[in-house]
Amino acid sequence: MTDRRRTLPSVDRLLRQPAVAAAGAGHPRSVLVRAVREAVAEVREGGGAPADLSLWAEAVGRRIAHATAPTLRRCINATGVVVHTNLGRAPLADAAARAVAETAAGYGTLEYDLGRGERGDRQRHVDALLRELTGAEDALVVNNCAAALALALNTAAAGGGVAVSRGELIEIGGGFRIPEILETSGATLIEVGTTNRTRLADYAAVLARRGPARSAGLTARTAPGVTRGSPPPSAILKVHRSNFRLEGFVEEATLAELVELGRRRRVPVVYDLGGGLMLDPGPAALQDEPTLPQAARSGAAAVVASGDKLLGGPQSGILVGRRAFVARCRRNPLARAVRADKLTLAALGATLALYRDPDLARREIPVLRMLAEPADAVAARARSLAAVLPAAARAEVVPTKAAVGGGAFPGVLLESAGVALRPVLLSPAALAARLRNQDPPVVAVVTRDRVVLDLRTVLPGEEAPLARAVAAALG
Repeated sequence: MTDRRRTLPSVDRLLRQPAVAAAGAGHPRSVLVRAVREAVAEVREGGGAPADLSLWAEAVGRRIAHATAPTLRRCINATGVVVHTNLGRAPLADAAARAVAETAAGYGTLEYDLGRGERGDRQRHVDALLRELTGAEDALVVNNCAAALALALNTAAAGGGVAVSRGELIEIGGGFRIPEILETSGATLIEVGTTNRTRLADYAAVLARRGPARSAGLTARTAPGVTRGSPPPSAILKVHRSNFRLEGFVEEATLAELVELGRRRRVPVVYDLGGGLMLDPGPAALQDEPTLPQAARSGAAAVVASGDKLLGGPQSGILVGRRAFVARCRRNPLARAVRADKLTLAALGATLALYRDPDLARREIPVLRMLAEPADAVAARARSLAAVLPAAARAEVVPTKAAVGGGAFPGVLLESAGVALRPVLLSPAALAARLRNQDPPVVAVVTRDRVVLDLRTVLPGEEAPLARAVAAALG
C-alpha cells in the first residue's frame, strides 16, 4: 500500500500558493515558513490532511496567529479577587498609566539633573514623596518587596544572625519563604519563641548573646530556639502575617516593643509590612491592616512593602526608615542589582502623588476604589450587565463574596455581586474556556453548575466588552 504521507505537498510548493502566502501577509517570511513546516509536520505525524490548498492556508493562518499573538495581554478580571497576583495585581490609576506612556515614548531625566546639567539620582523621583507621605527620614525604591527585604537584611546582618519569631517564618508566595530570603541575604536565621507565642523576653534572651561571648559565638546557656555556635544576632526581623491569621492562645511582641528593645541593645529592626497600605481604605472590615505611615513612624531601621498590592501602584519594593540605615542600603552593591527602572519610577511617582489628597486617591486608584465600592453599587452594575446579555446565557444576578487577595486581609470577604451564566448547551468549564479565548480574554469564577462574573473587579468601561465576550462565547 502507498503511504498517504507521500502525497503531502512540499513546503516549497505550499509557500508558492497565493492563498498560503496571503495567510502570512504582514508577517516576516520566517514566520510563514515556520508555520508551513509545522502544518506539514503535524499531518506527517498522524494529523488529518487538509482536503485542498485553501484549507492548508487556513491551517497555516491559525499557526501564524498563535505564534504572533502576545502572551502578556490585557484581560477582564471577573473573579472578584481585587489584588489578583496571577492577573498582575494592581491595575494602575490613569495618571500612572499616562506617566508610563510619556516616559516610555522618549528620553527622560531618569538620572539627569536639569538644574545642574549633570548626572542626578534616580531615587529623587520618589524618595521625597515617600518621606512626605510616610514621615520616614529617608526612602529607597527597588524592583519588588522581596528585593527590598533582602537588601535590608544584607545591609543589617550579612555574616551575622537575624532573630525572627517562629510564628513569622512564612511563605510569601511562589514557593519563596522568609528563611530562604534571609539565607540569600547572607544572614543566619535565629528562631525565637514558638509558633503561637513569642514574647518580648524571648527576643531579649537571644540578644543577650551579644555580650562578652560574642567573639566566641557561644553563651554559657544558649537561649531557647538558638543553635549553639550560631552567630550572634545582628538584627531583628518582624514580619506582618498578611496572608494568614493566628487565633486562640497567641502572643507576640509589638513592633514598638521590638524597636525599643533594638534601640537599647543597638540592634536594627527590619519590619516586613508586605501589602503597602497607605491609608484607611474605608470599609469597616478592612480596618485592621497596618499602614505604611504607621510602620514608618515606629522608628524601625527599615520598613519594606510592595508597591503593587494595597498601595495600588506598579511592581516595586519600597524601603523607608532611618536616614543612616537607608544611606547604608543605598551604598550596598546589591542596591544596584535590584534597582527600579524608569517605567516603575514613573508609575510609582504618579501613584504616590495621588495620595496627597486621600479622597482623590480613593477615587482614582483602582484597588482602593474597588475595595470601597458599596455592595449595592456593585449589584446595580451586575443588573445592568445581565440585562444586555443574550437569552442563551440564562443570566441571573447573584450575591457573591469578593476577596482582597495579594496576601492581604486574610479571611476578610467583601459583600459583592455577580452575574451567573447557565447556558444549556455548554458546560461551565467549556464556557469559561471560551471566555478566556475572547479578545480581551475574560477570567471568571467556575463552579459546578455555572460561570460567575463578579462585577467588583470589572473596571469602569469594561462592561461593554465583557458583554460582547459573553455573546461571542455563547455563539
